[in-house]
Amino acid sequence: MAMKKKTRTPARRAVKRRKAAPPGLPPGARDKAAIRRLKRELAAALNQIGQLQASAETDFLLDVFNRRGFERELDRAIAYIKRYQASGALIVLDVDRLKPVNDVFGHAAGDQVLKAIVATLAHQVRASDVIGRLGGDEFGLLLWNLSETDARAKAASLEQAIDQLSFVFGGRTVSAGASTGVAILGAHAEAGKALEEADRAMYARKAQRRHEGSATVIAGHWGTRSRVR
Repeated sequence: MAMKKKTRTPARRAVKRRKAAPPGLPPGARDKAAIRRLKRELAAALNQIGQLQASAETDFLLDVFNRRGFERELDRAIAYIKRYQASGALIVLDVDRLKPVNDVFGHAAGDQVLKAIVATLAHQVRASDVIGRLGGDEFGLLLWNLSETDARAKAASLEQAIDQLSFVFGGRTVSAGASTGVAILGAHAEAGKALEEADRAMYARKAQRRHEGSATVIAGHWGTRSRVR
């Protein structure tokens, strides 16, 4: 007598699938678990992207914005100033006579000077202000809610603070110096033009300091007063 082959109904197949699921997981739990896992992976990927972006906009030596990061912050600031009728100022600062320090004492000494200058700048500005290294020995500072008079006074105080720094390398004392230029950020400001204006003002100030002979440079005896170059 031939035996009939058992056929599985859809209901029986569904019961078998439910039995095959891990114990304790209700229907659909596997999908929910997969969604949670994907969300965790997405959050980790976004965090990694943020870290990579931050590293691409940071000066590794000084732990401030590099030029790319600073220009991004400047663009954001100008957009905010235009939208909310706020005010701000851009200061470009150039370190005087860093090259002789590098040439005579090595780049490690020059790095020490730059670190001290950044620490001085950070102490002189507010937490809401922005400091960036535009390249080499040139820095940018983005200052909020300052009048033109206040901005120029702040630039002068930054010069004075850096002029007072001194370093000892190889038993000899070297003093730092800096020249600044200011551009006021208002309703019609543009990032590129503001940087150019502050840069021109900085070079004019450097020429003035050279004429006055007020910066400390390396010339014959270390720490003597001479011309800025």
